[in-house]
Amino acid sequence: MEELFDFDKPKIICGTDEAGRGPLAGPVTAAAVVLPSSFPFEILADSKKLSHKQLIEAEKVIREKAIAFAITFISNEEIDEINILNAALKAMALSYEKVNNTIKVDKLMVDGNRSPRKFIDNGSLEIETVVKGDSKIYEIMAASILAKTARDRFMDELDKKYPLYNFKKNKGYPSKEHQEAIIKYGLTPCHRKSFHLKNVIIKEEQDLLPL
Repeated sequence: MEELFDFDKPKIICGTDEAGRGPLAGPVTAAAVVLPSSFPFEILADSKKLSHKQLIEAEKVIREKAIAFAITFISNEEIDEINILNAALKAMALSYEKVNNTIKVDKLMVDGNRSPRKFIDNGSLEIETVVKGDSKIYEIMAASILAKTARDRFMDELDKKYPLYNFKKNKGYPSKEHQEAIIKYGLTPCHRKSFHLKNVIIKEEQDLLPL
């Protein structure tokens, strides 16, 4: 029997991006998203160029209308173990795997120039890296928005636990206030100990703050 192929069937495109590679504290977070053709693409943009209100509104629509999405956090402890690049790639790969368990993905589009293939079992998966993909590819834009809003919310919760560091404002990034807090109070258990500040000296003998 002759096998029939549906050449008109559109590919299922999954976009993935991460948030939180640069901070000194907290997890790195990645999301993966598959969008329907009916999605209101006009609400999407580079997450760094959207206001907080626009981010929250876009996040709500993505969660409601996406065909599938997933979000993954990689802890600061694992970041210290495998380094931040591998942690970011692993987070994107795990997010893709979760989406792929919901709907069979034909192509994975990744923000940046590094592929997470080594963390993905499917060796035949088509993967395309796109530099500045978060401003070019809708699926990556959506993933960027989900990753950023999820991580921001995570850091807001950490702020309640460690208010001296003002994570609610700096989200773990090396602001002057955050650096000064590290000098004064030391590291918390949510800090990435493998990250070294160029302008801040952190003594090795400083004790971690209690959990």
